[in-house]
Amino acid sequence: MAIGERIHFFRLLRGMTQKYLGMALGFPEKSADVRLAQYETGSRTPKADLTAALAQVLDVSPHALSVPDIDSYVGLMHTLFTLEDNYGLKITEQDGELALQVDFRKNKDAARLHEMLWAWREQAAKLETGEISQEDYDGWRYHYRWRYHYPEYDSSQIRAKVPPEGLI
Repeated sequence: MAIGERIHFFRLLRGMTQKYLGMALGFPEKSADVRLAQYETGSRTPKADLTAALAQVLDVSPHALSVPDIDSYVGLMHTLFTLEDNYGLKITEQDGELALQVDFRKNKDAARLHEMLWAWREQAAKLETGEISQEDYDGWRYHYRWRYHYPEYDSSQIRAKVPPEGLI
């Protein structure tokens, strides 16, 4: 998925217009919406400093804006193949269903990915049981930020930054 699609997704999720977001980034009022439209359509690609500013205004991690090519099934498959090569991702069958697993014994990167996926599973389980809301899970509440701020507020990681008021 291209960065423009992610900008568009988060902008709409936040209820912002292109003009509002563009002006929040410091673009002149008369061209703010045009500039944002260029980024969202992919005719322009934001540089790292603008991506960081976009992430700050949209209140997400910059990593949530930059994702690999998953715009097509072929691009998605090659992303999965790369995860297999680098992180020990394996496709398996369990009870007649396809499942993806990480062979954490492959290398230290695979072991780290395995830990990160467990952290994700823990948060998803809290969502499933109602312990946290969808807003908590996605990170739109001030006090709890997980998915769209990952890994900044992931309390399962040693280097995680936990807000002073703690996690819900």
